[in-house]
Amino acid sequence: MGKRLFSVSIILAVVLAALGSSAAVSETQSWPRRSVKFILPLGAGSATDIAARLFADRLSARWNKPVVIENRPGGDGLVAISAFVASHDEHTFLLTPTGSFTTHPFLRKALPYEPEDLIPIVQMANAIVTVAVPESLKVNSLADLVALARRQPGELNWASPTGITDFVFASFLKNAGLSMPKVPYRDFVQALNDLAEGRIQIMVSSFSIVRPQVEAGKVKIVALVSRERAPFLPNVPTAVELGYPTLAYDGLVGLFGPKEITEEMRERIAADVRGVSNDTELGARLVDTGQVVRVGTSAEFAAAIDAQRLQAATLANELDIKPTQ
Repeated sequence: MGKRLFSVSIILAVVLAALGSSAAVSETQSWPRRSVKFILPLGAGSATDIAARLFADRLSARWNKPVVIENRPGGDGLVAISAFVASHDEHTFLLTPTGSFTTHPFLRKALPYEPEDLIPIVQMANAIVTVAVPESLKVNSLADLVALARRQPGELNWASPTGITDFVFASFLKNAGLSMPKVPYRDFVQALNDLAEGRIQIMVSSFSIVRPQVEAGKVKIVALVSRERAPFLPNVPTAVELGYPTLAYDGLVGLFGPKEITEEMRERIAADVRGVSNDTELGARLVDTGQVVRVGTSAEFAAAIDAQRLQAATLANELDIKPTQ
């Protein structure tokens, strides 16, 4: 009798598990049931915003539901992240560059979220990161720039958006033995104007930020911080190629879901993003914003973020960076 009850219990458990699995699959297949929202930490017209809208248009057609972009700039990305985390909604996602939030724990004493609140779903693009100088500086390469900085210690200055670009360039300066003050900006648009006019000498940022002044002939790109060459800047080498291995990181841009998201849903959305990423017009439009399409699996995106978090932690320790906010 005991053995029979035990067997019945096992069968019942298997049936219930199967029913649960079937329900999860059914829910994934029926999603989305209403409009989908992508929350962004950057304003309208930014490179990330343009990428989001390009993907949103194509995913909307694929899902047969509207995909809405909600811009929540400010607070070093915390405004958008807080809004996303508070939503607890399977139709609301965060679409963001990773370079700011991977440094949050080293810049802020308290955060309104935990790392596990941001579940990587899929990378969408690589934002190409550059080292730019004014044409008036009369340097033609990263080697020229380093030589000039050695001859004029403390006289050149640099700017970068808050985030891992700060860490990476500060580490480069330390390892190269260069003395160069950083100029902080509340409005980073002003930094580009100052670079073009030679009031600052170096800017480390995404190509999308400096591109207008590059095209105007006032700013020159001397190296890529990105680990691979950009197809739209074929003659610009990476800093790694030039012998500066510490001056390297990739501008990952991707989609994140809430911690409640199921693995089935995560893989479904990642597959749909991969499915629309082969659109040639999408790729061409991203190039116009200084980005390249880079779409893989959820596991690959998660691994890339883990590597960037480790890089940020290593650099914060090397530079003795302490939270100040």
